[in-house]
Amino acid sequence: MEITEVRVRLVRSRGDRLKAFCSITFDNEFVVRDIKVIEGEGGCFIAMPSRKMSDHCAKCRGKNHLGAKFCSGCGTALPDNRAKRDLQGKAKLHADIAHPINAKCRRRIQDRLILAYREELERSKQPGYQPVKVDDMDDEISDVTRQP
Repeated sequence: MEITEVRVRLVRSRGDRLKAFCSITFDNEFVVRDIKVIEGEGGCFIAMPSRKMSDHCAKCRGKNHLGAKFCSGCGTALPDNRAKRDLQGKAKLHADIAHPINAKCRRRIQDRLILAYREELERSKQPGYQPVKVDDMDDEISDVTRQP
């Protein structure tokens, strides 16, 4: 599988570890959006798109993310420790939507995205810099709906 396109949108906020959002295209056919570039203590790394994990309130059956302390439907206090824990004991509050299956693939994706991030960062220093359009879903959806 070949990485055929990478788009990077820089995030401009001081002191924040989140540096950019990226999209990556494979074989000109499959796109993964909302990959984050994060500045860690050991340098930049990527975080794949994820969703908050949730459960349901015992009283009203309302859906709540696992970090919530009160039900968003009825206001009832929710029990602590509803989330499953990983091997280090950390609560698992998010689940990846898309992710590489092995370390080799992850390294290949991360290396390409970090390189693209650094290139976009350098371009951003040029006069007249215009950010890359990362999320052009509206254009793609209208193209698909026009096809016979």
